[in-house]
Amino acid sequence: MNFYHSTHQYYCGIDLHARSLYVCILDQSNETLLHKEIPANPEALCRLIEPYRTDLVIGVECMHCWYWVADFCEDNGITFILGHALYMRAIHGGKTKNDRIDSYKIAALMRGGNFPLAYVYPRVMRATRDLLRRRTHIVRHGAELKAHVINTTSQYNLPPNKVNLKTAGARKQLRSTFDQPEVQRNIDLDMTILDCYSQELYRLERFIEQQAKQHNPLYLQVLRTVPGIGRVLALTILYEIGDIQRFDSVQKFASYARLVKCKAESTGKSYGTQGNKIGNAHLKWAFSEAAVLYLKGNPKAQRYLQRLQKRMSKAKALSALAHKLGRAVYFMLKNGTVFNEQRFLAG
Repeated sequence: MNFYHSTHQYYCGIDLHARSLYVCILDQSNETLLHKEIPANPEALCRLIEPYRTDLVIGVECMHCWYWVADFCEDNGITFILGHALYMRAIHGGKTKNDRIDSYKIAALMRGGNFPLAYVYPRVMRATRDLLRRRTHIVRHGAELKAHVINTTSQYNLPPNKVNLKTAGARKQLRSTFDQPEVQRNIDLDMTILDCYSQELYRLERFIEQQAKQHNPLYLQVLRTVPGIGRVLALTILYEIGDIQRFDSVQKFASYARLVKCKAESTGKSYGTQGNKIGNAHLKWAFSEAAVLYLKGNPKAQRYLQRLQKRMSKAKALSALAHKLGRAVYFMLKNGTVFNEQRFLAG
């Protein structure tokens, strides 16, 4: 957990909502200079903080609408910090909770050096990262549609469909599977949506790849040298990391990517793990997928996994391989080097 320790003359804590802001400004002596609710727009915020802009820091909790506040601060030369939502919830919990109290507590955490920091993702890459995350959501919905086709086939006791629904021909074939028109219409709806997804996702992936070549072509080239990391996984890792230099150590990177579990201990006793949901779920998925794909058609990697399985279960061995891939990617991006399989498997 990283905290914000810089000293300022004024500390502005904002309880952020989609349509309103509750703003609290404290000075160094902990005196409340301003405590007010305003509409959520840049003009109202600019007028409110104008007397305090000489040495001001603005802090908000990480929620879906922080983008415009960060951009506002960047455009006006104001220091902006983003609070980690899970950590802040643990720190400033209380018996009574409302917007006024929350804004004061955010400002007080900043002033006292107890404000837990989250990463302010670079403005130039932010929209592309969100677009890539949206693609993941669409792909998962497509998988649900394919599962619905399989379940419907089983429901009517028909032979399993041995077709690959990624292809247009297979989807066309399923438009004449069921005798009942209502059931067939249900499947046709799935096929129509999958046809649309297939076309749009192809265009979307090409667009995102072109953006990546402009944003960080070096990262993209380095990541593609890892067997098992294809175009989509490379784009996911690239955009979820942003800048590898923000991680001081490989341990912090592995923790952020959810590749390690943290023990809960007290008085010499272990109480399992905690904090498993803290970190980046997209990186966790990407490295888990990369570990499985790395093994495919790779006898050397498969032998390495077998060695791991002599002292742990297969699930833990796959997790260990994903962790090892994550560490390798960290040093590759940090040093600008390509993947060295001989060195990777020797460790």
